[in-house]
Amino acid sequence: MLELPFGGLLGLIILILDIYAIVKIAQSTATTGMKVLWIVLVVLLPVLGLIIWALFGPKG
Repeated sequence: MLELPFGGLLGLIILILDIYAIVKIAQSTATTGMKVLWIVLVVLLPVLGLIIWALFGPKG
């Protein structure tokens, strides 16, 4: 099985960033429905969802 160097570390970094995004989404002023949609996106697509949230997600 091919294992990337620092693969576990990369996974941990992505997990931490996803948790950060979820907390920021929950604290945002967006409606509850929008918060739920953003959180589901980040949970189901950890890397892509994080990127999309960073670019287009609720601010503030």
